[in-house]
Amino acid sequence: MKAVGYTHCHPVDHDEALLDLTLPDPPAPKGRDLLVEVRAVSVNPVDTRLRRTADPAGEPRVLGFDAAGVVRAKGPESVLFPLGAEVFYAGSIARPGTNAELHLVDERIVGHKPRTLSFAEAAALPLTAITAWEALFDRLRIPRGKPAEGGALLITGGAGGVGSIAIQLARRLTGLKVIATASRPESRAWCERMGAHVVLDHSQDLAKQAKALGVPIPYVFAVTQTERHWNALCELLAPQGGICVIDDLGAAEVSRLKPKAAFLAWEAMFARPVHQTPDMIQQHRLLDEVAHLVDTGAIRTTVTAHLGRIDAERLVRAHAMVESGRMIGKVVLEGF
Repeated sequence: MKAVGYTHCHPVDHDEALLDLTLPDPPAPKGRDLLVEVRAVSVNPVDTRLRRTADPAGEPRVLGFDAAGVVRAKGPESVLFPLGAEVFYAGSIARPGTNAELHLVDERIVGHKPRTLSFAEAAALPLTAITAWEALFDRLRIPRGKPAEGGALLITGGAGGVGSIAIQLARRLTGLKVIATASRPESRAWCERMGAHVVLDHSQDLAKQAKALGVPIPYVFAVTQTERHWNALCELLAPQGGICVIDDLGAAEVSRLKPKAAFLAWEAMFARPVHQTPDMIQQHRLLDEVAHLVDTGAIRTTVTAHLGRIDAERLVRAHAMVESGRMIGKVVLEGF
């Protein structure tokens, strides 16, 4: 099968940052695995981080987590999808990636592709939707349908892939005031299109801007540059509130949360599949609910760039876009 991978860690401008490969087809699916014919993929920061830092020592490693495709074979214990089903999912960091024509994935982390989206449009959603959903409803434990007087949620880096879907989920499924952060006119405009009530400038004093709003902020979803913004986030957080983090804290002082009896939660969307947790199937269920929200017009895909077919040259371009730190929404590729 055709695939794109790497054999050594290189910067994105290196001639062998990513390589076109021909690899053996995956084995027949076992257990609850599905064999999926991959039609489209997306690129996330985890792809670029692994390419830069996780050296496979000369053995080809296929990256890629987001995928949309068609079920071509099923393991004997598979019960959720028929052959030919159109699906979307984010895979597992502990298994080969989705930048390949055929891919094995556990059905418990797979959802039915939204009927109203193309494969490319659907491929933009899984990893970011799972991350945002788990952060908001599993880690921060925000009640769905919470009345408007319930305060506000602050989402840093609202124009990125995770922020884009987190804004939409919070706006559609909770009564919270949704506050996003962005620093450029184009990223501010994107956050507003996603549904943010207010957009703050994270290049300025965040705590001062947040306090000027006059609304308590019991929830913070720290998506990016958390170490840089940590002191401000702790200052603006309401007493007994919580901060959910997906990047690294670095030298940030967690003890700043103690005077407010506040809590810190980590979101790692690969935790369920990697550790085979008993509630692993929740990712299947939430992806199906996301698909329903898309098909009913409640939320939208976050695609902003479609680079064409899946090959090394175009995936390198996608990696460079993500690494720039200026990416709005998601970049996708489609077909081999």
